[in-house]
Amino acid sequence: MKRFSFLIIFIVTVFSLVSWVKKIENDSLFKKSTIVFQDQIVSGSKKSEFKYQPIKPINGKLKGVVELGASGFNSFIINVDADKNWEIKHKEYGNSFVAESATNALEIQNKLKKYIQNIIDFGVEADQIHFVISSGAAKVNITKNIKAALNKMGYVVNDVTAEQEAQYALKAVLPQKYEQTAFVIDIGSGNTKISYVNEDKIIGLETYGAKYFLKNIEDKIVYDDVYTRTKTLPKQRLIQSFIIGGVPYQMAKSLRKGNERYTVLNKDISTYEEVVGKKGKKVACGLNIFKAINEASQTNTVVFDWDANFTIGFLLEQPY
Repeated sequence: MKRFSFLIIFIVTVFSLVSWVKKIENDSLFKKSTIVFQDQIVSGSKKSEFKYQPIKPINGKLKGVVELGASGFNSFIINVDADKNWEIKHKEYGNSFVAESATNALEIQNKLKKYIQNIIDFGVEADQIHFVISSGAAKVNITKNIKAALNKMGYVVNDVTAEQEAQYALKAVLPQKYEQTAFVIDIGSGNTKISYVNEDKIIGLETYGAKYFLKNIEDKIVYDDVYTRTKTLPKQRLIQSFIIGGVPYQMAKSLRKGNERYTVLNKDISTYEEVVGKKGKKVACGLNIFKAINEASQTNTVVFDWDANFTIGFLLEQPY
């Protein structure tokens, strides 16, 4: 009888000890989550605000980049300092003409000259202007004609692989304080890039872009591929995500209330039915990609950055 009573006491003690340990772990996780989300304020309407403020550059210099993407030319000018703190000073998005091959060589040169002149007029030195061809645009036949036009004008064109693009996107988008708890998404027209920090390396993954419908690829095939690739990310990096790209831009535009740098996206894709109605198939396909990433990662928050672009990450890697 005494042995039986001792056994009961022992079991109760062990059970209490396990419960106590679990409580400590949960409290620790809660504290960690509180730190991660300290930049967010949840209002009564349950709409989150991301209040993080990047460090302003000190004694910086102007740098410019022209991106040839799968949907046209874009240009960005930043003020950046020796510590790679940066702020956007000017951004310009071009017309969609690359994927549709609707431009001849003369039109290409004229568009480039316009972009270059605008950058110079803004105060950027000629040797601080760079040109980048995205991995998505590299898959488009007309790209070689555009590269030839740039070379003829005396400019060096930097080809970027999908993995490099993912790495550059992370450098531009992800604040250092979130490197251990977040990942980055870049939904482009030609491909989608997903990146995260693993120890001292940036890992970049590539999957379908938002214009997969042009190749008559089924939504489920794309969803399954995106879902499977997202599932390879470490669990500790899935607390929240940062996102850029053309489709996320349209999504954020429908939610933005002012001129905030960051907009927290609603993960429910039915929120963007009106955007799909206005913008069409590309947005619908982008939302399919967005949904797959969210359902695979179960991330808490998706933050869109209005100023970042992978080409800015490229600029940050250039000698100061």
